[in-house]
This record gives sequence, structure tokens and C-alpha cells, in this order.
Amino acid sequence: MTESSRMHELLTLKTIAETLNQSNELEPMLNTALAKLLELTGLTTGWIFIVDGAARHESAAEYGLPPALLYNDREPMACSRCWCLDRYKDGRLKNAVNILGCKRLEDAAELRWGDTNGITHHATVPLWSGERRIGLLNVAAPGKNRFSDGELALLQAVAFQIGGAIERMRLYAEEQRRADRFARLGEFSRALGAAASAVQAPRELADRATALIGEHFDWPVAAVFDRVGSDLVLRAVHAAGGSGSVAAGLRLPLKQAGWLEEAVRDRHYCAATPAEAAALADRGLPPLASAMAASIPAAGSGPASILLVGEFKAGDAHRADGEVLEALGEHIAAALESARHAENRRELARLEERNRLARDLHDSVSQMLFSLSMTAKGAESMLRVPDPEAARHAVNAVRDMQSLAQRALKEMRSLIMQLRPAGLEAGIVTALKDYGEKLELRVRTQVAGVRELPRAVEEALWRIGQEALNNVSKHAGTGEAEIALQLTLDQAVLRITDRGPGLAKPAPLTQQQSYGLLTMQERAESLGGTLSVTSGSGQGTAIEAAIPLPETGQQEVSDS
Repeated sequence: MTESSRMHELLTLKTIAETLNQSNELEPMLNTALAKLLELTGLTTGWIFIVDGAARHESAAEYGLPPALLYNDREPMACSRCWCLDRYKDGRLKNAVNILGCKRLEDAAELRWGDTNGITHHATVPLWSGERRIGLLNVAAPGKNRFSDGELALLQAVAFQIGGAIERMRLYAEEQRRADRFARLGEFSRALGAAASAVQAPRELADRATALIGEHFDWPVAAVFDRVGSDLVLRAVHAAGGSGSVAAGLRLPLKQAGWLEEAVRDRHYCAATPAEAAALADRGLPPLASAMAASIPAAGSGPASILLVGEFKAGDAHRADGEVLEALGEHIAAALESARHAENRRELARLEERNRLARDLHDSVSQMLFSLSMTAKGAESMLRVPDPEAARHAVNAVRDMQSLAQRALKEMRSLIMQLRPAGLEAGIVTALKDYGEKLELRVRTQVAGVRELPRAVEEALWRIGQEALNNVSKHAGTGEAEIALQLTLDQAVLRITDRGPGLAKPAPLTQQQSYGLLTMQERAESLGGTLSVTSGSGQGTAIEAAIPLPETGQQEVSDS
């Protein structure tokens, strides 16, 4: 090699390296680099194919293509069978190869697709980045039917530069994708937390989780399967444009979907082959071209569920997608476990409520009715004696019976009100005000914000407010209370304040012995909320419950 040739080679490599480092966008970078290479080598035509793991190729850059290869919107460039691609795919093409006959150009001449500009052959160079194959570089010129060893070596060096740049761009895009995916994961997690506070059952939460995946990610299909014996049973599914076409409950034998069994067994995301993804349509899911799955861990030693996402178009499985899918499974598992605990807490609260009502009925109404029965028997015995004094005592007994009956009726009404207040449909504050007045309290109210409350939140606020007013009536030493409700887009805050003497040093909630306060705290926390008690000597006591709300509805502000 002459000194002049050596200098030209170094200049070419330097120019190509500078060009490849000037952009972070793949297509403009490759087109510019290809144009520079052809200019420096005196060639006229070139194209770059990127070949993915599934042996699909796509044209990433083109320059100076003759009319024959531009025929019918570049139809010849889409052909997947040619000498260079066949050798590349079966592993026989490892280095720059001298002149090859081009099947695309031969077909163009035979089928009269257009002028080839005198190009009949091209050189082919595989693109590598380390040990990873990336694609092909093809270059040609009219009438050129041989490349020298020096030219092939230069092309090989340029191909390594291009391969490294493509790999750098791929890694950059992967990191960008990972950052985007994890940002979406954060938004999904917040939305799932809000949904977990609003729904009442794990099944509803699974439905909401798949819908949220559709909202926050670009996977058109998301499904949750439960492991039941040797089958997977569809619990919830979201499919863009056709969610109603897939019925929950369809069964998928694990032995017919080994890749899903692997995801369950290894607790690691798995990607389906195109055939495995397409086979899911035979089981009732939408026709998918690609799919991935990850486990939803179960509490204890129970069988894991499966989170599956899919797309209608073929594509590579990205590691970033797999990592996010595994994280989604963890988030859904935590939300489902929280929902199950909340359901258990609600059931325990219902049982305790029934037990409390039974005790109250026994301690009040039952005792009154027993006294009423005894008084009635005494009055009956006195009326049998024809004596004015006995008659006078009988009249007094009847009056006592009337008083007992009225007290029993009042107590029964109070207990019925605790089950479901008449007038709650008029608003939680109105119902609590009526309840406080029945406890002979003077109640002032204040409301800020207007929006519809979910049934679970409304019921929790009613129970908390009821217990707080009971405490004011029994323990505060005052006949006045204030009820304040503040509604915003994301939470409801109920505050009940008395004007009693207060406490100098109220004990923290975690150290409270009061069952009523602990029950109020559990009700608030079961919906993702908080309960606080503030008090001071001579300053009264305030109980505040703050419960998050789903982000729906419009907020207005008013005071009354």
C-alpha cells in the first residue's frame, strides 16, 4: 500500500468516525455516513440492512439507488431472499466479500423494472459490534466488478465503525425506553394505589389494573391469569378497541403454553415466539404477533398468577419491557394483597358491628323490654284486686310502662340509625348533623367542595363521624360540636371538633386503649387514609379523617 493510499484510508476512517458521532438519530446518521463513504471511495450506490434476531431485515440507509431498485416504492429492496442475506442468516457471511451477483438487480433486468445505471454486482460487508451481528453494508458502482484486498479491508473497518455506532444507538434507545417505561410505571403505581382505595374486591382491582396498563403503556392487550391446578384461568383482560370480546374465565392449559409455565416457575419474564403468541388466539385471546409474560407473586407459598401483555404487530422483546413487566407484577401483587386484607378488615368490622349492636340491644332495649314485661305483670295483678289504692298503683305502673316503651323505642331508633341513617342520601354532613342533634348536641356544619363520594368512602366517613359524635356526647363534657367536610379532587377530609376542656397530653393513637378510636383509625387506613386526634387543655378535641379519592369528577367550592 502506498503512502498516499494509506493516508486516504486514514482520512476515510476519520471522516466516517466523525460523521457517526454527530447525531443520536439512527437514520440521519447512517444516511450521512453512507454518503460520505461513497464520496471518499468513489462509489455511487450503497444501502444498509439491519437484521433483527428473528432474521427480519429492514433498510436503514440508502444512497444513489438506480431506478430499477426504486421500482414500485422500493419493492426490490423488500425482497428477503438474496445471496448476501441468505449467507448472513445461516452464518456463512463473516467478513467483507468481493463482488457478488445481485439477485435484486438480476430480477430488475429480467422483469424490466427500470435502468440499473450499469450496476450488476456489489460488495457485501457484515456489520458487527463485538460478537454481535447487526446487519449488512452493500456498496457498488457502474461497471465495477472487482474490489481489491485493500478496498475490502477499508470497507471492513468502516463496517465495524458503523456496527459500533448502531449498537451505541441501540443501547441509547434502550436506555431511553427504560427511562420512559419506569416513568410510566411510577404513574401506573400511583393510579393503582388510588384504585385500590376505591374498589371493594380483588376481582375489581384486577380489572382496574389491566385497564390502567392499557392507559399508561402502549401494549394493546393486557391480561391477568390465575393458576388453578394445571391450568391458567383468565381473571381480567383489557384489549384496545375490543375489551368486551374476551370473556373472563377461559382456561389455558399450562402444558400447551410452555413459555408461560416458565414464567410461573422461574419468576422471570418470558417472551413468546411468534408461533406461541399466535397460538393464544386459539384460546380466546385477540390474535397477537408478540407477547410477554411475568409472574404476579402470591402471598406465602400459594401459586403465582400471570401478567401477560401483547401486541398486534411483531417486534423484539426489549429487556426494559421485561424489567417493567416484572415490576408491574410486583405492584399488582401488593395491591391485590392489600385489597384482600382490606376485605378481611371490612368483614371483621361487620362482625364487630353486629356484636356491638347485639351488646347494645342486650344492655339497653332488652333490659327495658324485660322491665316493661315485669311492670305489665304487676299492673295486671293489681287490677285484679278491687281496691282504690291498688288501682292507683296500677295507673302509676301503666305510666311507667309508657315511659319504658318510649325509651326503648328511642334506643331502637338510635341503633337503627347506626345501621343506615335515614337522610344519608341528602349528604354525609346533613346525616351527621341529624345524628348529632338526636344525641342532643348543638351542631354547626361547614362544607367545602362538591363531588360524588364512592360508597365505601361515604360509609367509612359516616361510621367515623358517628363514633366521634358519640364520644362528644359521652365524654367531651359539652353540648356543642362542629362538623367540617372538605372535598378536593384527590381526597375527602372530615373534621369533628368539640368545645370541651380537651386533654393536656393526648396519648398517640398507637397507644390508645379506646376501641372506638382504634376502629375509626382502621376504617380510615383500610381505604388508604389517615386519622389524627388533636387536643389541648382548654382547647377542645378534634378528630380528623383524610381519605384519598379516585381522580374523577370536577371540583366546585361552597361553604354553608
